Amino acid sequence: MKTWNELTHYAGFDWAGDHHDVVIVDRTGLVVTQFRFNHSAAGWNEFRQKIQAYVPLGVAVETRCGPAVEELLHSDGTVFPVQPKAAARYRERKAPSGVKDDLLDAWSLGDALRMDGRTWRALAPEDPLTQELRLLCRDEAALIQQRTLLVNQLRAALREYYDAALQAFDDWTLPAA
Repeated sequence: MKTWNELTHYAGFDWAGDHHDVVIVDRTGLVVTQFRFNHSAAGWNEFRQKIQAYVPLGVAVETRCGPAVEELLHSDGTVFPVQPKAAARYRERKAPSGVKDDLLDAWSLGDALRMDGRTWRALAPEDPLTQELRLLCRDEAALIQQRTLLVNQLRAALREYYDAALQAFDDWTLPAA
């Protein structure tokens, strides 16, 4: 991981489910390369090969988690997450008309990192135990959300068909219910 002051090139990374767009600018803001690659093992190898000419590289991305970020953290760049609202403002600065384009998004993120990145915090790779805990917590939250949805559906059905049953239990999440 490099500090912002050590970077010589700045990449904007626009991610999608099946492909990603990258635009790399130098310290003067000149676009030195732009490309798209598939979200696959071969695509990520292609990405790593193409960025070698621009190391030390900072990479701005509009998220702080997910498979694309994990791959970026294992590449030769320093990853800087950008909040979605901030990314939208950077895009509006480059294209006031509101046009949405993957390469425009990538370019605006890369140039924003070049111009404003000295105050941004880089992501550090998490140790394996922290990663495992984060995944477990995410799964637990999803299961709780699913249980809540099912309990609410049950209450709605009982309210409609058998209103007296709603009085039988105060808490429909208990095993006895």
